[in-house]
Amino acid sequence: MITNVSLITVYVNDIDESKAFYTDKLGFVLKQDITLGPDFRWCTVFQRDHPELELALMLPGPPMDPESAESIRRIMAKGTMHGFGIRADDCRKTFDDLVAKGVEYIQEPSDRPYGVEAVLRDNSGNWLVLVEPREFEPAELAKFEF
Repeated sequence: MITNVSLITVYVNDIDESKAFYTDKLGFVLKQDITLGPDFRWCTVFQRDHPELELALMLPGPPMDPESAESIRRIMAKGTMHGFGIRADDCRKTFDDLVAKGVEYIQEPSDRPYGVEAVLRDNSGNWLVLVEPREFEPAELAKFEF
């Protein structure tokens, strides 16, 4: 029986720089950083209150085929690679704190039917959606422009 999601791969340009970004700017905790051969490094971080969900910071490359790895690198270079969502108690304050630490943003906090949302970008171009959720009725979505 599946019990939860435990690992998400986040493709990055440089593992050391991304490890520093996720730990120093976003407050994640390093779990593992192991070199498993000349072409593969296993580096994971997790959010302090949720150690059951790790982010694997991976370079696009082996064991992936070269064509797929190059496709991912092109998307990352454009700055349009989607990463993951992050929940916050106060989206506006968290946004201000992260921007003050030098985190790049794509969209300032905005009211949405489902809460307050901002979009940030990590140091490899991955989108990070910051959300302060609230209860809503699905019919409310029709009233908003995205």
